[in-house]
Amino acid sequence: MPIISMFYGIIIRMYLIDNTHHNLPHIHAKYSEFEASITIEDGEILAGKLPRKQLRLVQAWIELHRDELIADWEISISGENPYKINPL
Repeated sequence: MPIISMFYGIIIRMYLIDNTHHNLPHIHAKYSEFEASITIEDGEILAGKLPRKQLRLVQAWIELHRDELIADWEISISGENPYKINPL
């Protein structure tokens, strides 16, 4: 479960070969005791929960880095480590 970015106490991960549980391209965001799977396409939560402020930060970050995230998704579902992406 490689970490691809960290900002404002939020850790963003993209798991390897993670297209079986949620078929949609997504990331995993963790903040304190909260964790959520969030779609890359529209920033919606697939599972879990984040505080509203942190969710908005993650959604803004996704908006800024969507192309990089899609590229990382393709790499990670093939079993390779995704590239790091700049924080907010």
